[in-house]
Amino acid sequence: MAEWFGKTARPAILAASRSARLRHAAERMPLTRQVVRRFVPGESQEDVLGASTVLLDSGRFISIDYLGEDTTDSEQATRTVSAYLSLLDALAQRSDTVHTGVRPLEISLKLSALGQALPRDGERIALENAQLLCAKADQAGVWVTVDAEDHTTTDSTLGIVRELRADFPWLGTVLQAYLKRTYADCGDLSGKGSRIRLCKGAYDEPASVAHRDPEDVDVAYLRCLRVLMEGDGYPMVASHDPAIIEAATLMARETGRGPGDYEYQMLYGIRDAEQRRLNAEGHHMRVYVPFGEEWYGYFVRRIAERPANMTFFLRALVPGG
Repeated sequence: MAEWFGKTARPAILAASRSARLRHAAERMPLTRQVVRRFVPGESQEDVLGASTVLLDSGRFISIDYLGEDTTDSEQATRTVSAYLSLLDALAQRSDTVHTGVRPLEISLKLSALGQALPRDGERIALENAQLLCAKADQAGVWVTVDAEDHTTTDSTLGIVRELRADFPWLGTVLQAYLKRTYADCGDLSGKGSRIRLCKGAYDEPASVAHRDPEDVDVAYLRCLRVLMEGDGYPMVASHDPAIIEAATLMARETGRGPGDYEYQMLYGIRDAEQRRLNAEGHHMRVYVPFGEEWYGYFVRRIAERPANMTFFLRALVPGG
């Protein structure tokens, strides 16, 4: 099952995530929207704040993502910035604004949603928008992490991250273990004060730049995580894989890290009981909580990540399932 899913089902599902025709069909299906609520609490700021309150009250941390990417319209980039500014105003009222230690509140940014892909001056526009949001977040006592996207954006994204960290050294970024370059990137970015969210990777990348066999991806993940655990930063273990979580816990002990020196991260709606277990054992547990109208691509990539997610979706389509 796992081999079939990784080699056959996953590429097909990821292709569907890029289909405008399938997206429009899904958006018109009330049942699909009901199932989406498993992974996306809603489209409005009120929806995501309500879900976040439940998570925070349970002792977990949050990272909120306003969904959208690959923006080629400057007005859309401006609307994205406005949505984050409004969100940060709301989060500021929930934060103790303490600027030291681990911050329970965080926002996640995709630079392509901030204008990185615009045909003229995209990188500059994305940098300026990110600087504005980082400054606002810092005032609110909220962290910011820059998300990873497909491999064609990696050099641009990491270049912008390095510029941002000159003024905001607490800024986090995401590295994807399945990319063959990531082991070296972990070494470059694991210095003092760094925050690296290490995930396996959610895009359909070519074999020339990425490991495609699931076992190879697992090996790459643990090699990269070892670099981060042995470094001077704050590793963020973004995985739902029980084997990865167990290995990360052992690796943290081996490298002399206490529970407050790293964190686990999982997606909203996935393995809630495991999230609660890790939190109850004293680990930092952060939940990635997305919201917004652009939920289709995110939702389909979640189905592509794990056979269990696809099974959940298929069962929901069967009356009484």
